[in-house]
Amino acid sequence: MGARPWTATARGLVLAVRLTPKGGRDSIDGVDSLSDGRCVLKARVRAVPSEGEANAALVKMLAKALDIPARSVSVAGGATARVKRIVIEGDATALIARLEKLTAAR
Repeated sequence: MGARPWTATARGLVLAVRLTPKGGRDSIDGVDSLSDGRCVLKARVRAVPSEGEANAALVKMLAKALDIPARSVSVAGGATARVKRIVIEGDATALIARLEKLTAAR
């Protein structure tokens, strides 16, 4: 698979995520391509999409999966949309390695 849903930045990564709220479980479901060609990380959370609950659950789940503090993960775009832009602060090389490992198992 060539395309990846993340881009390294000076402060860490920017990650494109397609979130499914009320998904029955909290999980990262691999990498997918949208109909417009964008590459996204598929994720689902049990939380409902009201008052930011699903976004908060996504931030918490990503932080736990990447073994970083939740304060290092934030929703930078698409707060009310299904496709979100997530900013992850930290060592981009280490974060990419963890994401590669997470998505390779899917």
